[in-house]
Amino acid sequence: MDIHSSFVWWESAVRAAFHAYSQASRPILDVVQSFFEYAFNVLLVITFFVSVLYLVMTFYTAVRRKSDGEKIDQSYTPSVTIQIPTFNEPVAIRCARACLAFDYPKDRYEIIIGDDSSMPEVSKQLSAFAAGHPQVKVVRRERNTGYKPGNLNNMLPHSKGEFIVIFDSDFVPKQDFLKRIVQPFKDDRKVAAVQAKWTFLNARENMITVLGSSILNVYHYITLPFLKGRRKMSLLCGSAEAVRKSTLVQLGAWDTGNLTEDIEYSIRLINSGYRIVYLEDLTCDSEVPHTSFDLYRQQMRWGYGVIHSYKKHFRAIYTGKGTSFWDKVGVSIVCSGYLLSFLLFALLATGTLSLVTHAPAPVEWGKLLSETARNIAITSGLLVANIVALRRSRNMGSFWKMIASSFSYGIVMTYHVNKGILKAIFGRPMEWFMLTKRGNETYNQAPS
Repeated sequence: MDIHSSFVWWESAVRAAFHAYSQASRPILDVVQSFFEYAFNVLLVITFFVSVLYLVMTFYTAVRRKSDGEKIDQSYTPSVTIQIPTFNEPVAIRCARACLAFDYPKDRYEIIIGDDSSMPEVSKQLSAFAAGHPQVKVVRRERNTGYKPGNLNNMLPHSKGEFIVIFDSDFVPKQDFLKRIVQPFKDDRKVAAVQAKWTFLNARENMITVLGSSILNVYHYITLPFLKGRRKMSLLCGSAEAVRKSTLVQLGAWDTGNLTEDIEYSIRLINSGYRIVYLEDLTCDSEVPHTSFDLYRQQMRWGYGVIHSYKKHFRAIYTGKGTSFWDKVGVSIVCSGYLLSFLLFALLATGTLSLVTHAPAPVEWGKLLSETARNIAITSGLLVANIVALRRSRNMGSFWKMIASSFSYGIVMTYHVNKGILKAIFGRPMEWFMLTKRGNETYNQAPS
C-alpha cells in the first residue's frame, strides 16, 4: 500500500470511528445538555428574585425619608478605649494621630495599638511613637494566634474604657468622630454596638479600587440604610465601630480565629436581643485594595468568614427566641450578597456547559445576543444598586470604570468568592490574608 492509499485508509477509519462515537455519545450528551439547561433556568429564576430584592432595597433607600439628624449631647463623655489592631503596618501611626486630634476630653479616652508585627523595625516605630504620646500605649503578645480577633481579645484586659472603638490601621477618623459614635449608647442599654459609614481615600485610583469601593458602597449606601429604615438594625463591619465593653465580656469576647469577627459578633448580639445602630451620616475614611490579587483575597476571606459565621449560628438565627422575623430577614439579606455571587458564577458555568454540550448547529446570533441581554437585565439588581450607590458616594465619574471592572475583574472575583464560600460550607480551613495598603507605602514613618 502506497503512502496515498495509507492516508486515505487512515482518514476513512478516523471518520468511521468519529461517526460511531457520535452515534453512541450524542444521546448521552443530549441528557447532559438538558441537565445543564435545566440547572441554568432554575438558577436564573433564583437569581432573578435575589436581584429583585436588591432593586427593592435600592428603591426604598432612594425614596425613604431620612430621620432627623443626630442629637449631640456635648456633656456625654463616657470613658473610651480606642483599639488599633495592626500587623506590620506603620500606617497605624496615621490612624493614632487622627485619634489624638479628637475633640473629646483627653482624660476620657486612651489609645491602644495592638502590635502583632513580625517586623522589628515596624514595632520599633510604633514604640517610638507611643513614647512621645502618653495617651498611647502599645500592647504585644508572645504568640500571634487567632488573627485580628485574637489581637482584640489580647487588648481587652488592658482596656479601661466603658466603650471600645475599633479602627483598622488604614482608617482615618475625623475630629468629631468619637463624640458622635458614643451618642446612641446614652439612653438605651440595649444598644450594644454602633457602626459608622465607610468612605474611601483611593476609590478612584484604578479599576480595582473602583470595583472594591463599589462593592462596599452598596453595603453602606443601600443594604445598611435599608435595614436601619425597616428594622432599626445593623451589623458591624469590623472597623469604625464602637462596642459596649460589658456586653462584649458577657457574651464571651471576640471569636478568636474568626475571619470576620464583626459579622459573627453581630449575629450573637442580635440573637441575644441587643441592638446595633448604624450612623449613616457619620463617615470615616479608609482604603480599599489597589491590586487585583489583594481584592480577590479580601473578598475570598470575607466570603469565607460570612458564610462560616452564618453556618455556625444558623440554628440560633432561625429558631432562637431572641430574634424576630425581621432580625432573621436582616441577617439573611447581609448573606444574600454572597449568595448572589455564587448564583452568578453558577449561571456562567451552567450556561457555558449547556452551550458546549448542545448538538452542533448554526449559531443564531440574534437569538443568542437577545437572550444574553435579557438574562443580564433580569439579574442586574446588584448592578443597579452599584450605580445608585456610586451616585450617592458622589463618584459618578467612575461609572464606566465600574461597568468595565464589574464585567472583567468582577467575573474573576466571583471565582475567588465562591472558593471561599465552598471552603466554609465544607469546613475547610483558610488563612488570614494581609493586604498591601497605600498608606504603608506613602506614609511618613517618622515617629514624631
